[in-house]
Amino acid sequence: ALPILQGVFHKNFDIISSTFRQFESDGYKIYILSDSEPQFERLRSIFDDRKDDIRFTPVLRTLHEGFVDNERKICAFTDHQIFERFHKYTLKSDRVRSGKLALSLKELSQIEVGDFIVHVDHGVGRFGGLVRTAVNGKMQEMIKLTYLNDDKIFVSIHSLHKLAKYRGKEGVPPKLNKLGSGAWNRVKERTKSKLKDIARDLIQLYAARRKEKGFAYSPDGYLQHELEASFIYEDTPDQLKATEAVKADMESERPMDRLVCGDVGFGKTEVAIRAAFKAACDGKQVAVLVPTTVLAYQHYQTFKHRLEGLPVSLEYLSRARTAKDTRRILEELKEGKVDILIGTHKLISKSVQWHDLGLLIIDEEQKFGVSTKEKLRQLKVNVDTLTMSATPIPRTLQFSLMGARDMSIMRTPPPNRYPIQTEVITFDKSVIADAINFEMSRNGQVFFVCDRIAKLTELKLLIEKLVPDCRVAIGHGQMKPEELEKIIMGFINYDYDLLLSTTIVENGIDISNANTIIVNDAHRFGLSDLHQMRGRVGRSNKKAFCYLIAPAKACLTPESRRRLEALETFSDLGCGFNLAMQDLDIRGAGNLLGSEQSGFMEDLGYETYQKILNQAVTELKNDEFGDLYQEEMDEGQQLTGDDFVDDCSIESDLEMYFPDTYVPGSSERMLLYRELDRIENDDDLAAYRKRIIDRFGPVPREGEELMHVVSLRRLGKRLGC
Repeated sequence: ALPILQGVFHKNFDIISSTFRQFESDGYKIYILSDSEPQFERLRSIFDDRKDDIRFTPVLRTLHEGFVDNERKICAFTDHQIFERFHKYTLKSDRVRSGKLALSLKELSQIEVGDFIVHVDHGVGRFGGLVRTAVNGKMQEMIKLTYLNDDKIFVSIHSLHKLAKYRGKEGVPPKLNKLGSGAWNRVKERTKSKLKDIARDLIQLYAARRKEKGFAYSPDGYLQHELEASFIYEDTPDQLKATEAVKADMESERPMDRLVCGDVGFGKTEVAIRAAFKAACDGKQVAVLVPTTVLAYQHYQTFKHRLEGLPVSLEYLSRARTAKDTRRILEELKEGKVDILIGTHKLISKSVQWHDLGLLIIDEEQKFGVSTKEKLRQLKVNVDTLTMSATPIPRTLQFSLMGARDMSIMRTPPPNRYPIQTEVITFDKSVIADAINFEMSRNGQVFFVCDRIAKLTELKLLIEKLVPDCRVAIGHGQMKPEELEKIIMGFINYDYDLLLSTTIVENGIDISNANTIIVNDAHRFGLSDLHQMRGRVGRSNKKAFCYLIAPAKACLTPESRRRLEALETFSDLGCGFNLAMQDLDIRGAGNLLGSEQSGFMEDLGYETYQKILNQAVTELKNDEFGDLYQEEMDEGQQLTGDDFVDDCSIESDLEMYFPDTYVPGSSERMLLYRELDRIENDDDLAAYRKRIIDRFGPVPREGEELMHVVSLRRLGKRLGC
């Protein structure tokens, strides 16, 4: 007899428990299959809290569907069917692509001969490629860098960690440094001194916050586990870490002040929902502050859907609510009948009185004005605060690096996400019509962005002519707020097929049914703007498309052409994050830490700037604020790590490199050297050797000598050599 396929339980644990008990009593062995280990713990916790004596065998691999085999007396249940979660088989290549290594290798492969490179000890030079040179009569492979007056240095392949591709203001080439002049060291010291001044104030703020006492929330209960296990998608590793960090902060007596930042659609809202529910379970109220009315409504719908069937009262407050509704909500809030209130800046007005506020969640903090932030500071006394930002590595990250805030970065995309297919096209009516028709054929919706309000009506007539059955709505910032909100709400509710708008869609609009975006005159936008707009689509498990309309490449400026080519090339999820991270940090270089800092980023490049920033903070924590961080010291978490020194240089006359006959391409060898340079433990080194042998065959003597350097350098750092 064929096995019977598993039915759907609709998250009903009464049915699940009785079904499992029945199978147990009939002598069946129960297996639960999942790709995520925390799911087993959640299930055990739920059964324990319900006092259900159910035993199951966990299997850390899942199937598309569970089954019952009556002949072998086996039941195999999948966690995604128990909890009604989305399930997509993850290919090995997807896992590789989403890892940190793929980001760094992709970034490294962009380096070409002639590019600007920053050496942490010598400054900005030009990359001259990989060269072979004799050291004491033995051949070594080196990296050639050219500086001012055509001076050259050769950097050992064991010092690749000291090099970084220069990232400064776009279109502005840096000045090459002069070797041996001391100017580079003076710039570094001056920057470190300025950074210390700002970091000192921020660490003092952090110290004051650590002394305050807040509310310590109780550990997760049965309902919290059920909420987390029922998340439709599998948690990404970063999402899991962020959730655990937020919950640990909430369970501590110290008031939480955590920044969670990551790319658009990487699951920050889910982290906020779990935190809000945890607070509500302990009888505390939650404020969710968002910058726009549209976002308030969207968050309300998202929270409502996720918390459905759970004992939580949820409301939202914005200009869209009637005066009668607003009065009712405020009265219920004061009486403690509303657990979670989502809203715009109305939340911090004098008319809003909280019964017992325990958690403040701020979405897109950088979009609020100074006066709003001042009111927030008064509201935040002894209240746990969670700040979310969809801007990858926003400027507020700098303050987190300095210790004024705790921080969680979400870099890994959800496993169900597909990369957004990005194409740069000229204005072609047939391509536009095909794109709209294809999206409509799968019941999807389209964003069409144009930065000129005057052109919107003309484009609407054109689209209606090209696709007669397309329902088009126009939206832009000069419309009355009520009218604009009505249009966007209509688009969310699928009253329209296409939203023709200005860049207002960049502002956090989350419509999972919209999976095609067309940007007119894309060459007029910055890289960051285009990346944020592209992030409006591809937020569900459907393949998404982004069409960038621009003149022919020959008519574009070099900067515009490079921006569009970068977006077209880096449409992969991880690479998109990397690309936006670079652009945002570069574009905002002058404002990272106040106007007086402008210029340092251009002199140093982004990576070197960050290294000096980290050095400045670490020195302050170890010296001036040693007593404040004594707890970490006592626990053995030395702020400088286990190593006695930061770095160890190795010079040898042994031949240590991968020969041309073993790895033919110089760019490929460069990638392998960089990967080897970043290895920090013996297990990773063994895995690296295995991959090398698999790809190129047995490692030659020179290659084996090269791989010994990893362990030797680590030992040297510990001994202080």
